[in-house]
Amino acid sequence: MTAPSDVTDWLLDSDPSIRWQVMRDLVGALESGWAAERAKIESVGWGAKLLALQDADGQWAGGSFVPRGFTLQDWKKFGQPWTATTYSLSQLREFGLDPSSDRAKRIVELVGLNSRWDEGGQPYWEGEVEECINGRTVADGAYFGVDVSSIVVRLLGERLHDGGWNCERANGSGRSSFHTTINVLEGLLEYEKATGGTPASREARRSGEAYLLERNLFRRRSTGEPADEQFLRFLHPNGWRYDVLRALDYCRSSAMHTGATPDPRLAEAISHVRSKRLADGTWPLDWIPAGQVWFQVDAGPGKPSKWVTLRAMRVLKWWEEQGR
Repeated sequence: MTAPSDVTDWLLDSDPSIRWQVMRDLVGALESGWAAERAKIESVGWGAKLLALQDADGQWAGGSFVPRGFTLQDWKKFGQPWTATTYSLSQLREFGLDPSSDRAKRIVELVGLNSRWDEGGQPYWEGEVEECINGRTVADGAYFGVDVSSIVVRLLGERLHDGGWNCERANGSGRSSFHTTINVLEGLLEYEKATGGTPASREARRSGEAYLLERNLFRRRSTGEPADEQFLRFLHPNGWRYDVLRALDYCRSSAMHTGATPDPRLAEAISHVRSKRLADGTWPLDWIPAGQVWFQVDAGPGKPSKWVTLRAMRVLKWWEEQGR
């Protein structure tokens, strides 16, 4: 197996959006070093490429959640599109575009002025109706400095009795969804990082975490069987979809924010991540969802993925540094 230092070098030989996170999370570089690398996202590589695709009115592909002119028939034929404003903003957040930059501030302003939700015509930063979408909107908005407190209040009122969330609640579902819950949790965590949160939002985040932990991140509470075998296969970008590596990366970020120690119920998911490591020390991309994208940021399914490897290595580093 390749030495960790060799894999780190492989990750560093990459786009600035990966390189700055490797410097911060794996190498332990000084902030001055990784911040300088992060600043390149706006002008070099994937970040610059995505920014160049932005419409003059601040949106991407002319729409909030779906591209302008994209029909239900197109969805059935091509799959969900990932090119409109919602997922472009989330990708910029994942890349790490500096929210304090003039470009980021201008994006927030233009989206607020010009983007309206396909569902009901609401201004973008007021949120939509689905919990999954609103969780992502809270995450993006909080990261980029938008006041999304009204969406947070709505999400808190939509929490289900088992502690999580489900986009199908409006259609009668009374049980939470792994997919929806991780989207809301990521949003509440970004909100808490940006504002400190509220007692109610912090309590809701704890209950959502408990929903996942009681299920060891992927099992049914009723039978102990995997809730979905797909949760054990790693994808990128995740979009709205859940997998255990995404959940572990969230748990790492949450614990580092609050100072909590790793929960022992994460151990099984950690073991699964270790088992997925290839002989060369990297991790593969297992699959990608169908649908239109602006450009690919991975080599393809079955091949080593720098994004998946970055996530896996920082999760394991955190776990092992805590003596687990």
